Amino acid sequence: MADPVLRSVHVHPVKALRALDRAEAEVQPWGLAHDRRWAVVDATGTVMTQRRHPLLALAAAEPLPDGGLRLTAPGREPLVVPVPEPSATLTTNLFDKDVETVPAGEPAAAWFSAYLETDARLVHLDAPEHRRPIDPAYALPGETVSLADGYPLLVASSASLDALNALIGEGDHAHEGPLPMSRFRPNLVVDGTEPWAEDGWTRLAVGDVTFRVAKPCGRCVVTTTDQTTAARGKEPLRTLGRHRKLNGKLVFGQNLVPEQRGTVRVGDPVKILD
Repeated sequence: MADPVLRSVHVHPVKALRALDRAEAEVQPWGLAHDRRWAVVDATGTVMTQRRHPLLALAAAEPLPDGGLRLTAPGREPLVVPVPEPSATLTTNLFDKDVETVPAGEPAAAWFSAYLETDARLVHLDAPEHRRPIDPAYALPGETVSLADGYPLLVASSASLDALNALIGEGDHAHEGPLPMSRFRPNLVVDGTEPWAEDGWTRLAVGDVTFRVAKPCGRCVVTTTDQTTAARGKEPLRTLGRHRKLNGKLVFGQNLVPEQRGTVRVGDPVKILD
């Protein structure tokens, strides 16, 4: 088997929107640059995700050189959103944790409200001091995350996806497979490993950047959402429940915490350090 390499890099500028493929990305302490620095919130300030709003999968946000976004979605005219001035903050709730964000303004609110047919606003996480602490059970003092679910990065392996798809093909919902990696919304995808090899990783290097493996990633209904149609099925949760259950969670992929800044690039060697 060839040595592991970084197959692909993905960022999600607005949480829950379509992933963007990148040839390279800057690694910052709280995640990849341009990854989940914005989110859509409801009228209560709670972050909206594909768990309850699968149509978010069909919207996209392209980062602009000045830090703003260009939004696109089916049936909507594109909208350019500048970085909002931090004159007022909004207490935003993400999985029962509060984080201070900056509202992006009325044009963006109207755009998302019309698209989702419910009250919605776009918010921006503007300053390092507004980052959220990582779960202390898996973090070192001072480690933070932006608007990702819980950890700065998520890594998955092509071999594990192939193994999972083989299991799906043997099950009651084989017609739903094979599933693409986009269902799992990783930041980094690694080629050249054995299936499920990542279960044993504790540290790895991608190019010159090292990462600590925090914990396996528990999966939810978002993985059953087709990222190109927003339709939902039963897989992969049905198969993960039979074959990949750990401490009551259905797991696929590993959560990572960067140990340093740097840049990761498609084709970088991946070395398992521990």
